Amino acid sequence: MSSASSTFAKNPGGVIKCKAAVASGAGEAMVIEEVEVNPPQPSEIRIKVVSTSLCRSDVTAWLSQAQPPVFPRIFGHEASGIVESVGEGVTEFAEGDHVLTLFIGECMNCKQCVSGKSNICQKLGLERKGVMHSDQKTRFFVKGKPIYHYCAVSSFSEYTVVNSGCAVKITKTAPLEKVCLLSCGTAAGLGAAWNVADVSKGSTVAIFGLGTVGLSVAQGAKIRGASRIIGVDTNPEKKEKAKAFGVTDFINPNDIDETVQQAIKRLTDGGVDYSFECIGDTEMINTALHSCCDGWGVTVTLGVPKTNPNVACHYGLFLTGRTLKGSLFGGWKPKSDIPSLIDMYLKEEIKIDDLITHNFPFKDINKAFDLMVAGKCLRCVIHMPNE
Repeated sequence: MSSASSTFAKNPGGVIKCKAAVASGAGEAMVIEEVEVNPPQPSEIRIKVVSTSLCRSDVTAWLSQAQPPVFPRIFGHEASGIVESVGEGVTEFAEGDHVLTLFIGECMNCKQCVSGKSNICQKLGLERKGVMHSDQKTRFFVKGKPIYHYCAVSSFSEYTVVNSGCAVKITKTAPLEKVCLLSCGTAAGLGAAWNVADVSKGSTVAIFGLGTVGLSVAQGAKIRGASRIIGVDTNPEKKEKAKAFGVTDFINPNDIDETVQQAIKRLTDGGVDYSFECIGDTEMINTALHSCCDGWGVTVTLGVPKTNPNVACHYGLFLTGRTLKGSLFGGWKPKSDIPSLIDMYLKEEIKIDDLITHNFPFKDINKAFDLMVAGKCLRCVIHMPNE
């Protein structure tokens, strides 16, 4: 159970001064400095961040590998916290509510939200420019100069402001230092298996990349009753951890004298029913497609590409019946669906705790980045000061 304090900075409705980890340039260490956080505008809430975990997407953006650089910036998007104040027109949240932040929102009334077919909100979709959805401005400043947001969340700050559609209220019985993982990585993996691929009982699965997302895919496939779950990773240390999440076979591409797709086809009589690319490597999407069986094989890509964003595949892969699907946040409608995952965690139907390999106080946030870059962690949870 989280020991989060509900004591807030003493300026409700006004500017709050607090500490944030500010990145000034691509790959530069974050500096903990005082920032000013503006009050929430209409349809926004200000949150006291309690716990926030480091996602690979934060690192990719910090290194400016996938998008144009936007600095100075406050990263972080996988977080839990407590509502400090609400803006005009907000009725679903109140001071003291426990929430998870959401890097894609749900407005509930756009074409996509009401379709029942998508979680790609037209109003509160993935924000890439470093500003708020509503007015294209920032809520963070240092000595009068704007500091840019990340994914309209920016949880590497003691306080942050988000659109009310980019947060979901959760039960106060949920431990904030654990369930923060459900605001991105863990939910993304489970949803890819359940919502996007719809893994069936007795099926065969291959997962490329056994980080937090890949292991969550494995967990989801195991729960669905997959008969064989093949994990592919170049890090041999992932093997034992993967078994605990349902992986039945482990392939290290560096240890075999055939291609990965040949090995998978040999193990599964022609290819798996479902494959998942969880690395962020568009060339690996091709390998994942080749690893699927003819006729009905489905490949789902979840990773954020670090370099080449273009996918090149031979048309014959599709002519013979394979399907390639993209997955953002596992297809979950974030505000509507995430509370059910919280309930599953509290009932011990899904695992989160074992995905947390490190815990750090906020002042040591750069250590988390170092571990992620070195490939020596799954999730590092950053704990904000309680005072």
